[in-house]
Amino acid sequence: MITITRLPSVRLLSSIHHQQQQQQLLPSILPLAGPRRAVSQGEYRRPGQPKVDKFPWQPINFGFSKGLDGVKKHFALLKKEFSDRWVGPKGKPILEHMLEQNQVLWEFRGPESLEHWTVSSDQEIGGQSEVHLKLGRNHNTCLLYGTLSSTPPRDGETRYSGYCTMRSKQPLASFDRKEHYDWSSFNTLHLRVRGDGRPWMINIATETYFSHQKDDIYNYFLYTRGGPYWQDIPFSKFFLTHRGRIQDDQHPLWLDKVNTIGFTLGDKADGPFQLEIDFIGVCKDYAHTEEFAYEMYKRNPEI
Repeated sequence: MITITRLPSVRLLSSIHHQQQQQQLLPSILPLAGPRRAVSQGEYRRPGQPKVDKFPWQPINFGFSKGLDGVKKHFALLKKEFSDRWVGPKGKPILEHMLEQNQVLWEFRGPESLEHWTVSSDQEIGGQSEVHLKLGRNHNTCLLYGTLSSTPPRDGETRYSGYCTMRSKQPLASFDRKEHYDWSSFNTLHLRVRGDGRPWMINIATETYFSHQKDDIYNYFLYTRGGPYWQDIPFSKFFLTHRGRIQDDQHPLWLDKVNTIGFTLGDKADGPFQLEIDFIGVCKDYAHTEEFAYEMYKRNPEI
């Protein structure tokens, strides 16, 4: 005996097909409802760093009085920008700006001068290094000191550790707009330091065109052997790195869009360290005519 079953209608088949498509797309849609920082930014997370599972606006403490103070502050900065622009570049007359041979960018003459800097170490990823920043003995220098430890944290993920760094804060204009240092009139970094014999790395971060270049930094070495000594480092000696790796495609430092400068120690020599800095500046050395010290070549040259 043959039994004939009733075939499902076209509407029922289309609804079943639509439900199957939703189930297939569900795993790809679900992460979009998660925290914005972990999904949309796609930022690099160092091994050992805890994942941030909070929305960016959650740690912000909103308040009416705080907002009113912020408005007053930013309008005062905007007024100062207009007045400085009326006088000349950076508030200086145009003739003085054109004939300027050197410029002191950072000098440490009081507690307020330390507010423009931030320090960090491998404690952010579970390491044991310590770093501190304070004024020198006569309040005329800054003293960066601490203890370096290359012992990696026991998290099963981090393989290397042992670094301490000091970096200047990003300069901001009114309403938190990014401001850049313009060093295009100079060709040499001039600083007065006193160290304990350790080699340091100088890091200069510039503005980039694309978001994937945000980790591009220009580096060069700073050798300390007592002091205090005046050290001149031409900008042509700085080489391009990305997350600590030297890049094949090298190009000169973008001097009119400088964001920050920093000093990093990571020589794998465990123990105490200290670096004393009097001032950091730039100068124009007419005897130095080199534009770039490294070979620039095309990986796929045109024939």
